[in-house]
Amino acid sequence: MAVVRISGGKSFDAAEGEPILDAALRTGITFPYSCRNGRCGTCKGRLIEGSATILQDELGLNLHERSDGWILTCVRSAGSALQLDIDDLSDLRLFTAKTLPCRIHRLDFLGEGVARVFLRLPPAAKFDCYPGQFIDLIGHGGVRRSYSIANALLGERLLELHIQRVAGGTMSNYWFEKAKTGDLLRLHGPLGTFFLRDVQGMDLVFLATGTGIAPVKAMLEGLVQSDKHKPRSVALYWGVRVREDLYWDVSIQGLGYDFIPVLSRADSQWCGARGHIQNVFLANAPMLEHAIVYACGSNTMIQDARETLLGAGLHKRRFFSDAFVPSGSI
Repeated sequence: MAVVRISGGKSFDAAEGEPILDAALRTGITFPYSCRNGRCGTCKGRLIEGSATILQDELGLNLHERSDGWILTCVRSAGSALQLDIDDLSDLRLFTAKTLPCRIHRLDFLGEGVARVFLRLPPAAKFDCYPGQFIDLIGHGGVRRSYSIANALLGERLLELHIQRVAGGTMSNYWFEKAKTGDLLRLHGPLGTFFLRDVQGMDLVFLATGTGIAPVKAMLEGLVQSDKHKPRSVALYWGVRVREDLYWDVSIQGLGYDFIPVLSRADSQWCGARGHIQNVFLANAPMLEHAIVYACGSNTMIQDARETLLGAGLHKRRFFSDAFVPSGSI
């Protein structure tokens, strides 16, 4: 066992070969996390003292971060006693992840590239989550993939997922070629730390690309249902390639917000915003001292948005993200 000390004075024991993130969660300390395979960069912390063994490639770190001492706690183990500078979310009450059976209740195809799936939980199953979290879905043969929950209303025991078609993907092939109503699957969750913190009086900004709109949809619905955490304003920037990729009607009753669709491959008939959503957001001259940003979608967008917005003056603790990264094996 090695002792890991973190910002604020807390410490925990980590076993040899155990990912630091897993050791923290096991002992009741919560770090930000998402993919847990070294690709998204959400769980990064700065190594102040000691050594940490690399268990898997840290694809979620750029060269500057690596040279500056940052590590990804999901794919590093403690090689010695060490000191980490990392966000501690232990004051947040997280729901315990559990494995439950579920059945496909409904399956819709929204254009050629997106499937909307509704999963029904057993009547006696107890499942709670924060809008924005995700589940691991376990298919036939033990194939496991992560999907964000796209709805905040769980009263009918239904979970909504938005699934992007992936060429050659094992689970993608199942969803788009074989899945049918009534199929039995298993899920494990809720997982992740991508959910709204205190946004009271802030200018809340969502940046989403593709099916990254799914957890944003859940958080928007959650804002309607909640009687607290009310932001001063809400804006949603949704980036897709072409108009036909805007597969969801963004209107949500009871919540007023600005919606800015952004096309990266717009034709001459498109009169709206073009390019990258983070650049369109900045071009609108926001007051970043009052902004809090939640970004979800491609890892490329998130990495660039973080660097761009922090460079423009956004406080580093007001940028939250959930990167959709490809599985290690399709």
